[in-house]
Amino acid sequence: MFDTVLFPIDNSRQTLEMAGKVIQLAQQHGSRVVLLAVVEDEEGAMHEPAAVTQLLEQARASFENAGLACDVFERTGKPAFVIGDVAEEVNADLIVMGTRGLSLEDDQHSTAARVIQLAPCPVMVVP
Repeated sequence: MFDTVLFPIDNSRQTLEMAGKVIQLAQQHGSRVVLLAVVEDEEGAMHEPAAVTQLLEQARASFENAGLACDVFERTGKPAFVIGDVAEEVNADLIVMGTRGLSLEDDQHSTAARVIQLAPCPVMVVP
């Protein structure tokens, strides 16, 4: 059902908690997992490219330890737009992301809300 699952990640506690759910979902459906981290153009928690690269490698190791191969993408830009673009590029069947990451944006302008509006596929938002 979900051949390709896109999992945008950041350094938030919520991302770490969701990883187990994404692993379980991918195992149940035999899904290909695509990990995505977005280096933001502006100052912020995801501004340092070296930290983002390290985050992606740690996430990849977690998925590989669970027996899942995954593809890794690191992009620069506005997270919601990049997530939508990568979802289209990899033909994602599902995007799994949290309601809140490291962004301090209010709920009406959250990254998750924007991704829901822009995504070319269903979005599972995990509280």
